[in-house]
Amino acid sequence: MTTTPPQHSGDVRLARISEQPLDPAAVEAAVLGPEHGAVVVFTGAVRNHDHGQAVSALEYSAHPQAESFLVKCCAEVAADAGLPVAAEHRIGALAIGDRAIVVAVAAPHRAEAFATCAELVDRIKAEVPIWKRQLFADGLSEWVNACG
Repeated sequence: MTTTPPQHSGDVRLARISEQPLDPAAVEAAVLGPEHGAVVVFTGAVRNHDHGQAVSALEYSAHPQAESFLVKCCAEVAADAGLPVAAEHRIGALAIGDRAIVVAVAAPHRAEAFATCAELVDRIKAEVPIWKRQLFADGLSEWVNACG
């Protein structure tokens, strides 16, 4: 499932929900261009703890239209910033260390790339219907409405 809207000064180069491992280099490459002196890539990985509990794995599930929500978030942030953006989110079973989300933004200067990347990650987390089930080392689990 890949959506690539028409390109302009602020455009979505990649917006995808995937069951496959994420490749930060591919997400970064999607936004590269000779006019950009800065590229910020955010990678969210599965950690081995949460709020003092040992985490053994995560499972992500998504609404059937989650990718449409992802495209919308990316398009709005790209349009507001006038910058190219790319984002991928993984679903399915993930082990400790696996990448859950990768976001990239390119800009002429670093400050706007950092700010836009942070905004996009926050918007994805708040607006894209992806749910996370944390599996704890003690055998219990917890559902969290969050993207990464």
